[in-house]
Amino acid sequence: MTTFTLTGASRSLMAALAVLAATQAAEARTVEEAKAEGTIRIGIQGDNPPWGFLDSSGVQSGLDAAMGQAFAAYLGVEAEFVPLAVANRIPALETDQVDVLFATMAMTAERAQAMQYSVPYAANQLSVVAPIATTITSPEELSGLRIGVPNSSQQDKALTGMAPADAEILRFDDDAATIQALLSGQVDAVGGNQFYVQRLEPQAPGTYENKIPLTALYNGAGSRLGEADWNTELNAFLAEFITTPEYAAIYQEWLGLTPPEFPTEVEGVPFTVAQ
Repeated sequence: MTTFTLTGASRSLMAALAVLAATQAAEARTVEEAKAEGTIRIGIQGDNPPWGFLDSSGVQSGLDAAMGQAFAAYLGVEAEFVPLAVANRIPALETDQVDVLFATMAMTAERAQAMQYSVPYAANQLSVVAPIATTITSPEELSGLRIGVPNSSQQDKALTGMAPADAEILRFDDDAATIQALLSGQVDAVGGNQFYVQRLEPQAPGTYENKIPLTALYNGAGSRLGEADWNTELNAFLAEFITTPEYAAIYQEWLGLTPPEFPTEVEGVPFTVAQ
């Protein structure tokens, strides 16, 4: 067994890194500081319509943008959107590049170890999508079919657990590649989110439909672990806002759906900071 001994320089470097991390955490903006400065920095996806995206004029749009604007108005400040790649959402929050996330953050127990979720504000129903002419009313009827899914997605996990042993699950890089596999006949069905049929319709009108539900994911706003002030404000805002006609209107505008009933708890995902 090899034994490693820290030199004085190594100890100094580790100590410096620890101080830097502690300093970054200490310098994270509070709600009151954001109000005093008149702005809130909102992390959002910049390329994921209809959730969050930049429109042709370079303006942040989508459901998450509308929610972020409404939260900023609730606080009485201006929203400053920070478009983020999927992998950068939580790191941007942890390093104080943003104050909160409205960034299509589906609630999972794993993510809840790295960020604090609010109560849910949006749902994403996952389903098996296939041609209307194909009879699929139960998992058993997936037998012998080729089923496409985005690799390591929630659809992948759900179908891996429920499909018969002789169903072939083919994994693709992303939603676009999965949809193209269905259109090209490479697969017989796909595990998709609630927008797959909408995205398929322009290319193959009246051809595809949702067959059987897989699972529903719920999106929450994100704040830093242990920061009760942001979490409290987010939950107070959402408790008020999701009961309003304005919320119902933006949900219909961007998702084309009536807001669902949201769960009061999600396993492994606390909605409030532990006291």
